[in-house]
Amino acid sequence: MNIVAVKETVAGERRVPMTPQTAGRFVRLGAQVAVESGLGASIHVPDSAYEAAGARVGQREELLAAADVLLTVQPPALDVVARLRPGAVTAGFVDPFFNHELVRALARGRVSALCVELIPRTTYAQKMDALSSQASLAGYAAVIVAARHSHKAFPMMSTPAGTISPARVFVVGAGVAGLQAIATAKRLGARVEAYDTRPVVKEQVQSLGAKFVELDVGETGQTEQGYAKELTPEQLERQRQQMAAVCANSDVIITTAQVFGRRAPLIVTEQMVAGMKPGSVIVDLAASTGGNVAGSRPGEVVVTPNGVTILGLSDLPSSVALDASQMYANNLYNLIEHAWDDEAKALKLAEPDEIIGGCLLTHDGAIRDERVRAALEATA
Repeated sequence: MNIVAVKETVAGERRVPMTPQTAGRFVRLGAQVAVESGLGASIHVPDSAYEAAGARVGQREELLAAADVLLTVQPPALDVVARLRPGAVTAGFVDPFFNHELVRALARGRVSALCVELIPRTTYAQKMDALSSQASLAGYAAVIVAARHSHKAFPMMSTPAGTISPARVFVVGAGVAGLQAIATAKRLGARVEAYDTRPVVKEQVQSLGAKFVELDVGETGQTEQGYAKELTPEQLERQRQQMAAVCANSDVIITTAQVFGRRAPLIVTEQMVAGMKPGSVIVDLAASTGGNVAGSRPGEVVVTPNGVTILGLSDLPSSVALDASQMYANNLYNLIEHAWDDEAKALKLAEPDEIIGGCLLTHDGAIRDERVRAALEATA
């Protein structure tokens, strides 16, 4: 079986789906491995490092035509899917709830897609959970970017010229990204507050040294997969009203709230942004799925009339591309290894288990995930 990785073509994407370390591990599984020339240039890894690990270095067109398994970071472009043979497998991000034409193209081309967004959130599958590994780095990078744009130092400083109070950082959403943002802001010396609709995360927030903000929005909770349940319009309005005072006192806000398979909820309204201090910074990690913040735009920096900077950044893991690539490549290796048949030296997809069955989005020309299929039918 020929496992292939080619360079990403999405602007600004610096991560790679295969490192020399994982290339070597694939070779030891019994696979043939090939990478496009220059694959590792964005993380300063030369072709020779891949060759030393046992991978063949080739050109894009011939690699795609011969691929049995294509590893990707960003969802594969339609022209890439068209170059794959029927029966080939892709493994990586697909964004299936918003990337409908790609899902249809994968099914039409009889390409099997292992969609990392659909990997079950179980203890055993944690080593394959690319959403979590990349969200963790996004949370870290969000704080670093916010600190760079803020006009205020994060730690408290006592100097002969006077005492500087610590920056006040408010993190909305205490999932993987939010918790890492909290931890990073605390390391930088900020005073951190955090909010999440799931009461179960309160202890995690407090264990990192942050204050958990209590808001009364009625009954809340989380799904079986650990995601926050979507709030009703009435609950969202109550949340915004109570959150406004916290936002007004914050120097930095980082929003991470997303609902699996749905547009992100609007949490910070235009009025709340208008009530913030000039020079305040907001980082909206949900900008690419609709945005938590009024006025945020994916991939752009917006400065409001009252001097608040809104960063709608969706490529934060790419800003720490070396570590993000190492983590992501390990996620993909663990996924492929889990589905690997040692005797056949190939993937076992005919009778998938809970993990592979959960993330096998398309196979044999069919769209297997009921939620994605329903979303496609609703927009047909």
